[in-house]
Amino acid sequence: MIDFTNALEEFNNYRGSEKKKTLIYKDKKYLVKFPDPIREKNKNISYINNAFSEYIGSNVFKIAGFETQNTILGKYKYNGKDKIVCACEDFTDNEHILYEFENLALSTNPDKKIGTELNDIMEVILESKMVDREEVKQKFWDMFIIDGLIGNTDRHNGNWGFLLNKITGEVRFSPIYDCGSCLNPMLLDKEIENLSEVELKNLIINVYSCLKENGKRINYITYIKQMKNEECNNAIKRVFLNINIDEIKKMINDINCISASRKEFYKKIIEQRYKMIKEVYEKLK
Repeated sequence: MIDFTNALEEFNNYRGSEKKKTLIYKDKKYLVKFPDPIREKNKNISYINNAFSEYIGSNVFKIAGFETQNTILGKYKYNGKDKIVCACEDFTDNEHILYEFENLALSTNPDKKIGTELNDIMEVILESKMVDREEVKQKFWDMFIIDGLIGNTDRHNGNWGFLLNKITGEVRFSPIYDCGSCLNPMLLDKEIENLSEVELKNLIINVYSCLKENGKRINYITYIKQMKNEECNNAIKRVFLNINIDEIKKMINDINCISASRKEFYKKIIEQRYKMIKEVYEKLK
């Protein structure tokens, strides 16, 4: 496992609520995410497993054929203790700038501040003159399907976006980044080991997106199964065959710093959601 403790440190210019550092490793810049202090009441633990979620979530996207931020699991000695961290390679440079979706929304209609209501997001995409609207819609829904597979509860307007080439003016959908809120990062190994079959099934099915419809957060599995949104249906047809479940399970098995019980948990919830998406795909094809 790579030790980032002595890597060159730069001023941190990344936003977000997680603990993080900006480090240079082998001449590349990384946003290094640390185990986060617990934010839930009545939980007697000092950190969450967001590093594992970030790494696995990003690699599930990569296995499914998405352009994705490169991630590395490593360690960093902090306050005298080795912490498991996830180093996320910075895909911006002197030529390319990241503009998050919230920037596009403000640029498209400066009079309207939007949240994550699905209709508002679609409206911004359709009104924008700065992006390829059809391409963005497709990539948005493709991302939605994989976020549903990994159970990403925090794909808000500030963690997906576009890369602008300052020289050519080209704007394209950015690599996928910020997957640290997938795969139930708040659960301890002991809690995972004590899950009943009913509790496990509830975790698999009852996973909600940041996206809202009529003011209510969208349940990924319910929404996908309803097949009421043609753009979502088309995304399933585009994406499903690229999801290599065996490769995903192998990737999880190959992580040597995760407990056996956590590996089995990750594989189970992803595989069960995969089967649910497959059922929809079979109906649609």
